[in-house]
Amino acid sequence: MLIGAVALLAGAAAGCTGTPPAAPVPTTATTNGTAAPQSAAWPTYHKDNARTGNATGLAPVSALSTAWQAKLDGAVYGQPLVVGSEILAATENDTVYALDPATGKVRWQQHLGTPVAKSDLPCGDIDPLGITSTMAYDAASGRVFALAETTGGQHTLFGIDATTGAVEVKVDAKPPLGSGIATQQRSALTVDNGRVYLAYGGLFGDCGNYIGSVVSTTTNGTDPISYAIPTGREGGIWAPGGAVLDGDRLLFAAGNGESTGGAYDGSDSVIALSPQNLNRLDFWAPASWPTDNAQDLDLGSASPVLVGQFVLITGKRPTTYVLDHARLGGVGGNPVASLATCRAFGGASVAGQTVYLPCRGSAVQAVTIAANGTPTVSWTAPDGVSGSPVVGGGAVWVVDPNGTLSALDQQTGTVREQVSLGAVPHFASPTLVGDHAYVGTMAGVVAVSGV
Repeated sequence: MLIGAVALLAGAAAGCTGTPPAAPVPTTATTNGTAAPQSAAWPTYHKDNARTGNATGLAPVSALSTAWQAKLDGAVYGQPLVVGSEILAATENDTVYALDPATGKVRWQQHLGTPVAKSDLPCGDIDPLGITSTMAYDAASGRVFALAETTGGQHTLFGIDATTGAVEVKVDAKPPLGSGIATQQRSALTVDNGRVYLAYGGLFGDCGNYIGSVVSTTTNGTDPISYAIPTGREGGIWAPGGAVLDGDRLLFAAGNGESTGGAYDGSDSVIALSPQNLNRLDFWAPASWPTDNAQDLDLGSASPVLVGQFVLITGKRPTTYVLDHARLGGVGGNPVASLATCRAFGGASVAGQTVYLPCRGSAVQAVTIAANGTPTVSWTAPDGVSGSPVVGGGAVWVVDPNGTLSALDQQTGTVREQVSLGAVPHFASPTLVGDHAYVGTMAGVVAVSGV
């Protein structure tokens, strides 16, 4: 099924509202007077489309302190982006902001609609429900893309000029199957080769008729395509990391489906989709999928990870599976290797042959992959240091559920520095650029110096 009607708003006025800019908006003029694309230091979730979360070239970590706090009109669940000389963030009140990286002052803001009140949802734990996923910046068009959920269970993809805040693309991006009001878009957006990709799962509580799916349009809002998990219900694709670009494939992790026996229903799996038409090219599901589905022990809580010729996946079972990149293995196919690790929720990061797992309920772990695919736990962080890590400056950076940002020694996992950020949303993950970390909080964005 194709997604809904397309409306392209080329050359729309900025429509900025609220606080006036605290400083001139940075622009790069072209000969025709329009804004040229800006360079981006952190344009997507975990810095790149492979979701490595690896910020190279940073100075060694020093004493951490709060540089500024920007109070916005809602919680920021997605990872802030750094594009040109702006910090871009989106709130659950359906507003996208550009902030001054030195002060946190608002440069521009664009309100995209009215978010869904929790009282209007069949279940869920976000109130209101607006923009939850991490946005993605497209250097070719100079647009930042955001998926806004609005009253009535509508799902709309917006393409916004990253320099001015003008809405240039607005397209109905409803999921191909299931009920819109029971469907939530949490996974990070992906932009690649002129297309935007976004994935759908369900609300907290797995209520209602939703089916996991992937939807895509061009960056101009045209040529809609989609893929749905072939299950009767559930099979959500909701891990915050979104798609992992693997050459000519997009890798996703799908959650538990409705089936708990009989024929395999396409859920609880790592799937590889074609970027051109979203056809399924390959997949892997553990032999334990019926039990996983019945007991909510599926793979869909974290995105896949690429390490050389291997694909790693760690889900709600405390097991990391190493798969052959060339052939994932189908239903019950034997993995290259497996290892008892933590339960993973969120997004991992990668540096060389080492993966830093987004452990939850236990501390972050570093897992090193040998040339033959054998995984080994290199270290486990101190108790309580859990979350979706990124790497930079010789440290692994983690925001735990209590709102503490920890810098762990990359070689040993010991705590080198910590700073309190206040209340943070589920699966918060820091953005590392220059000598600052930027983190979304329940009140807006916090900048930390000393990175």
